[in-house]
Formats: sequence, C-alpha cells, structure tokens
Amino acid sequence: MRSHEMGQDPTDHDAEDGWEVAHPLGGTSLGGVRMAGFRDRIAVGLDKRVFAQPSVVVVIGLGDTPFTVEDERGAQPLTSFAATLAPGPARVRGERVECIEMRLSPPAAYALLGVAPSDLTRPVISLEDVWGRQERRLREQLAEGATWQERLALVDEFLLRRAARAPAMTSEVAAVWDHIVARRGQVRVAELAESCGWSRKQLWSRFSAQIGLTPKRAAMLVRFDHAARALRAGDNAIDVALTCGYVDQAHLHRDVLAFAGCTPRTLAAGPRREGEGF
Repeated sequence: MRSHEMGQDPTDHDAEDGWEVAHPLGGTSLGGVRMAGFRDRIAVGLDKRVFAQPSVVVVIGLGDTPFTVEDERGAQPLTSFAATLAPGPARVRGERVECIEMRLSPPAAYALLGVAPSDLTRPVISLEDVWGRQERRLREQLAEGATWQERLALVDEFLLRRAARAPAMTSEVAAVWDHIVARRGQVRVAELAESCGWSRKQLWSRFSAQIGLTPKRAAMLVRFDHAARALRAGDNAIDVALTCGYVDQAHLHRDVLAFAGCTPRTLAAGPRREGEGF
C-alpha cells in the first residue's frame, strides 16, 4: 500500500497486484486508528495469514459474500471480524473482496470495541458479536456510500460516536503501552512497574486485563514487529537480531517462530508487511 500526501487523490487505482486501495483524505479523527479501503479489482482473490502485530485488526466487508477465517478452533464464515494482537495461526480467504480495514492501537481498541481484548472469546471474532446491531447498521450505511471517501467518513463518524461514550483505558496502562512502543519492546518489566508506581504483580494483573497480553508478552510482540519489518525490508537476520535487542540469531528465530509460525527466512521471503492489508 502506497502512502499519499494530504490533498492528493488518496485512491490507488493502478496497484500492480490488482488491488485498489483508498486512504481517508486528511487522515482519521481519532488517535491510534489507521484506516483504508480495499477492493479486488481483477478478482485475484484473498489468501492471507494474519500475523501477530501491536494493533487490533478490524475488517468490515462491504459485500454479502463472507470471508472464510481459519484459526486454531477451525473455520468460520465472517462478513466482518476483529483479530486480537496475537491471533496465532490464523488465515483469511475471500473472493472479490471489498472491505474497510482498521488497525487500532490497544488503547483505541479498548475504547472502540467496547470490550477488553482479554474478554474476546477467540483470536478472530465476528464483529457483529462485538458491536451487535450497530455493526449491521454501519454495513447498511456503507453499502449506500457512492465513493471510498464517503465510506471512510462514515466509519470515522461511527468511531467518533463510540469514542464519545467509551470507557478510557487506565492512564497507567496506556502509559506503559506507550513506553513499550517507544522503546521498541526493549524494556524490562521491573522498569515498567517502576514507571507507573505499581508492583510487578499489580502491573501484570491490570495490564493483562486491559491489553490482553502480559507486559512481557507485549514487549516481545513489539520487538518482533520491528524485527519482522526489518526482515521483510531485506536486512539479514544477524543484523536484525542485534538491532532489535535479541541475544543472538537463535533467539530471533524462536520469537519469529512463536509469533509468525515460520522461520525468519520464510518471513523475509513473503510480501512486505508495511502498509499491507490484513
């Protein structure tokens, strides 16, 4: 997915891979929210693994044909869905896909989903199970939108309304998450606890309840995300391990296997993750 300067046409109609991609003109109204529209222009089909990443992925299908989402519990047909930070071995397939995808930071997801990540019943869940009738109504409105910008604006307004009455994540938990991101995951749990004035036990309990991961696992995820991006960009594994704070290449190999289900070599050989849908 290519980036677009503000004021330019935010729709890429000539993507070499056959996908039309649209970004909201001027960005989104809420912090921690990234959004784009996707359309399969030439029916290439969708078959993607859902990687662990430091954001909750929300996909709203614009057609009647559901995605097929496979996770450790089996396959399920979903028109719209949300994937947790570390969904495990999950895969999404679809034909003639047209959808809007959002990537929500954990604090944004905590407020906008209306349920803590730790309360989600499976790694990839139907968005209707989370938003209920609001999800169905939003999809009806999106179907009436004539352009990508109308659709993206509808979603932006919907999120603003939810944010206005949403519970905020505890400020200490949000600050700890921001610290983990700023340090690219290279941080110790004791340091995190000290930064918010909590004991390690308090931090572990409160952070896990609102983020859906323990502080240690969250730091590992953020570190893995930076390593994965570097590997996809063509950096060699030894340099990536050193730069991203791994003890050695074997340590990097273990983390990539745990979060991506494959080796660093296989991960590096796949399509770049930067800006990639799903």
